[in-house]
Amino acid sequence: MTVVAMRDDTPTRGELLAGLGAPTTFQIVFFAVPLVMLITLSFQTTNLFLLAWSWDFATWETVFSRSYFWTTLWRTVLISVSVVALCFLIGFPVAYAMATRLKAYENHIKVLIIFAFLTDLVLKTYGWVLLLDQHGLANWLLQSAGLVSDDFDHGLIFTIPATVIGMVYNMLPFMIFTIYLSVLAVDRELINAAYDAGASKLRTFLAVTLPLCRPGIWAGCTFVFILSMGALVEEKILGGGTKPMMGALIRQTFETRVNWPLGAALTIVLIGATVLILVAFSRIYRQSRSVRP
Repeated sequence: MTVVAMRDDTPTRGELLAGLGAPTTFQIVFFAVPLVMLITLSFQTTNLFLLAWSWDFATWETVFSRSYFWTTLWRTVLISVSVVALCFLIGFPVAYAMATRLKAYENHIKVLIIFAFLTDLVLKTYGWVLLLDQHGLANWLLQSAGLVSDDFDHGLIFTIPATVIGMVYNMLPFMIFTIYLSVLAVDRELINAAYDAGASKLRTFLAVTLPLCRPGIWAGCTFVFILSMGALVEEKILGGGTKPMMGALIRQTFETRVNWPLGAALTIVLIGATVLILVAFSRIYRQSRSVRP
């Protein structure tokens, strides 16, 4: 009787550590080190636009004592949530149609979306200026529909809705493709089983397809929210800087005011707010899955 020895393919501790070495080094060099530099910089001050190594809380006292910074942060959160909601409302039907109803044209649609995505961000955003200004197509349609008066002299340009429109357009591909991949991964046999059990198309969609697409929806919402919180170009060009978001405020603090400690502190506030919101929604998402019958 011959005994065949089974080879143990379980990686050793050394192999695991070696495999983790590259990603760990990447995280340390490109995330941890800049974050530590930002934190260190936020405890310094400036003197005649020059950095003064003082190691005090003066910068943070300025941040917490001025309501303007927190109003801007709150505005940024509201705009980002609005962009996420609009991207989902637009992106989910497009992704679902690409994966199910328009399979004959899905490659053409993907090429068009990718082409728009690869076009320069600044160029795309300036293109919206032609549509949203006083003599643009959007203003003409609103006046024709009677939604605005004829003396609506500036159109939608330099308003928060214009900023939201530009952000939705630029970030929509992230939502479409993540949901599209989730819809493709749905097992068709589960849908057929629901039909065989007597469920309607709407009931099958709500009970089978939509829950199975949750990972893609969550990933798309996360991508869009993170990018929206740091958006800069859309607010600067389409919003006109009248009601800035945190990205524009941080850029202005670093470049125009040359106040690096304050800019670093505002960056930390923005990162912290983004992480806290994502953690809160992640907990809600997990709890909703755990209580689902």
